[in-house]
Amino acid sequence: MKSKFQNVTGKCVDLSFEGKGVVKLSYGTVFVDGLFPGEEAEIEIQYKRAGSYFGKVHRLITKSADRIQPLCGVCTACGGCQFQQYAYDAQLKYKTNKVKDAFRRHGLDVKVNEAIGMDNPYEYRNKIQVPIGRDPHGHIVSGFYRSGTHKIIPIEKCYIENPKASKIIEEFKKLIKDFHYEPYNEDTGYGLFRHVLIRTSFHYDDVMVTLVTTQDAFKGKNNFVKEFIKRCPNIKCLVQNINSRDTNVILGNKERILYGSGHIKDSILDVDFLISSKSFYQVNPIQVETLYSKAIEFADLDRDDVVFDAYCGIGTISLIAAKKAKHVVGVEIVNEAIIDAKRNAKLNQITNSEFICDDAPSAFEKLVNDNKKFDVVFVDPPRKGIDEKMINTLLKLKPNKIVYVSCEPETLARDVAMLSKEYSIGEIQPVDMFPMTFHVETISRLNLKK
Repeated sequence: MKSKFQNVTGKCVDLSFEGKGVVKLSYGTVFVDGLFPGEEAEIEIQYKRAGSYFGKVHRLITKSADRIQPLCGVCTACGGCQFQQYAYDAQLKYKTNKVKDAFRRHGLDVKVNEAIGMDNPYEYRNKIQVPIGRDPHGHIVSGFYRSGTHKIIPIEKCYIENPKASKIIEEFKKLIKDFHYEPYNEDTGYGLFRHVLIRTSFHYDDVMVTLVTTQDAFKGKNNFVKEFIKRCPNIKCLVQNINSRDTNVILGNKERILYGSGHIKDSILDVDFLISSKSFYQVNPIQVETLYSKAIEFADLDRDDVVFDAYCGIGTISLIAAKKAKHVVGVEIVNEAIIDAKRNAKLNQITNSEFICDDAPSAFEKLVNDNKKFDVVFVDPPRKGIDEKMINTLLKLKPNKIVYVSCEPETLARDVAMLSKEYSIGEIQPVDMFPMTFHVETISRLNLKK
């Protein structure tokens, strides 16, 4: 469909918070996918939202010295990578500045260390989820949705995912064809397989596959499972997730284990973790060791320290910290995660930890009211940051140190600004957990003011 806007020519002066090129024109700002600072281009404006324009490069006029040839031929279409065409050093500089700018917007003039990058910023993702469908010629395809749509861009090799995943997906598509199953069609609501999710272990040869289906029972299931495992013997766990709803949500509420124990095992800093299909587990197994090593360094733990780990998930930070501290209490509101955390403590024979299913601020206050004293608090919240109740609880109960791990610089800076009433801001360290994308993880160290 032809755009109602005319093409414009402009020069990129910056990158936005979401990694889009920023072009300033007399009548407004245009955000452009795949345009980098210093580049001039003819821009096809696609739509206007909230007073700003959004577009794509129609013709590149001048190129940045930081523009490179991408490994992936469909990176500009799939929407998964914003920076495949951007030199890695430039990506790291952008991410460092992104964290600096977030703190500056919240009135905090602080020193931010340079982002820690990877030696090889490819093939790092240990978790992928891809839709299954048919192309216009009727061939079974998998890939990623084109940005802003539900049209599948067929991908045979994703350059940021673990290579094991691509091989399994290819065998899965062959099996669908061999067993005469139909992939799900969103338009008609007909078909069996909707998505395939793959989680790979870095330290062990373990792979978990979750098949999202529209119905529980299907003909030939047992033979299908046997043949899948035969063709892909590194699959240690095969899970079926049933999602019969007309929804964009990938996973349904009902699951059954088709093969294996329901878990795979991986390791972070010599602590083993069992991971289930819905466990939160960092997607970059190499950089997660960098991230957590730095978090433990910031905490400066000793054998007399008692630690509180808010938003503890399956116990990753808790159990790593327990090796250096006197005692660790991890709290998580998701009961399945707490079950996994307790199982992981037992797996590693770590006895100086306990895990509680509760709201983090409520649990923290209850424990302090029971005369429990915490020296260090770790917070690793979801993207929306720490809720106001937790902020107020920390300000009220005043632990000596807070180590804040964040996947969202804007909410990190907002929360640190509020905590700075009682805490001085120490080191701030970005870590590139997500190369080729605009995302960045950051650790902040806060010390109670004396």
